Amino acid sequence: MDDLFTQTARKNAPLAERMRPRTLDEFIGQPHIVGQGKLLRRAIETDTLQSSIFFGPPGCGKTTLAAIIANATNAAFVKMNAVAAGVKELREVLARAESDLRMYGRSTYLLLDECHRWSKAQSDALLPALEQGSIRFIGSTTENPMISMTGAIVSRCRLFQFYPLAAEDVKQSVLHALADAERGLGGYKTRVEEAALNHIARIANGDARTALNAIELAVLTTPPQQGVIHITEEIAAESIQQKVMGCDDQQFYDMLSAFCKSLRGGDSDAALAWFARLVYAGVDPRIICRRLIAHASEDIGLANPQAMVQAVTAAQALELIGMPEARLSITQAILFLCESPKSNAVVMAVDAAFADAGRVPEEPVPIHLRDTSFYGADKLGHGKGYKYPHDYPGHVVAQEYMPPGVRGKRYYVPGELGSEGKIRQSHIARGKLKEEE
Repeated sequence: MDDLFTQTARKNAPLAERMRPRTLDEFIGQPHIVGQGKLLRRAIETDTLQSSIFFGPPGCGKTTLAAIIANATNAAFVKMNAVAAGVKELREVLARAESDLRMYGRSTYLLLDECHRWSKAQSDALLPALEQGSIRFIGSTTENPMISMTGAIVSRCRLFQFYPLAAEDVKQSVLHALADAERGLGGYKTRVEEAALNHIARIANGDARTALNAIELAVLTTPPQQGVIHITEEIAAESIQQKVMGCDDQQFYDMLSAFCKSLRGGDSDAALAWFARLVYAGVDPRIICRRLIAHASEDIGLANPQAMVQAVTAAQALELIGMPEARLSITQAILFLCESPKSNAVVMAVDAAFADAGRVPEEPVPIHLRDTSFYGADKLGHGKGYKYPHDYPGHVVAQEYMPPGVRGKRYYVPGELGSEGKIRQSHIARGKLKEEE
């Protein structure tokens, strides 16, 4: 039986904490891993779960499922937080677990919240226990463990990925809390409009904790009218305020990749959608501007030379006026890049040139191209035979400029779109390029 202090602490805990599901039947969401007949559910029900890592966004049930495992198992259960726990505390837990297993045949589960925050020393201290099976490790993290955790730990664990809850799952959590008189808000007479419920579920963005905290705030701060607390959509919007968007390292790189691919694909709407999500999630907008400058050459180049001007100007505008005003300049550059004709001729040219620079044996610079700026250059023959282009019609003259080892090689092949089409025709007319190239 809980003591008075424990009962008081539980009563004063946030609604999301009080409403944590206690059994698998109460657990909401993640049917791909805890649905009937799924591996994780079978392992929990038979108390045979081995070392695992649960990873996914906040509020999707990772810690809750670990607590359900604690209630369902006959093993000892120890909970630690990677931020607060050190190697000393870990070794004490491991020693006790090994003793329990040897003397009583009882296994020990170690639940580690925020496990990606563990240092290499802490991870190395856990490895022997994992290999010997004296501990069953359950790590919980919002980040991709394959990126943020030690490979030796990950390789010894089964990974279970959690996804954001569906809007219907979030609504179900809120409705359970409104109906539960023991742990939830069932002691209040409430009437929640469907629009209010939908708004909370939508803005929570798959995070049940956010939704439950919002409905609790709404109920506790809204005065009753004729004995009933009426939650409208306006009250719900005030309580939840804005969408919560997580952005760990993996999510950041995934969204940035989607943004870049949208630029390359010329989809203005998609590029703006990812730009907005990146900025909303707190990404430094200078990163966006750097990608715009890179893409101006990588995906557009001379098909529209103004793309580089727009990208650099957007970066300068960000430094001069800052956010949020610079959103307009950045948006203008995004739209310009998306709607410009595309060409990868620049990146193809520079990649090929650098590949040859590292591959082709070095030879002396042809005599007619050598430096003539120093005294005595003429006596060495430097510049002999060089044709000054401005002395010829059209300020162009045919002569060999290439390094000897790659003579005849073509790096830059202009495309047919935009300004590059004109460059292409010029190259063909000068014999630098054939029609079929």
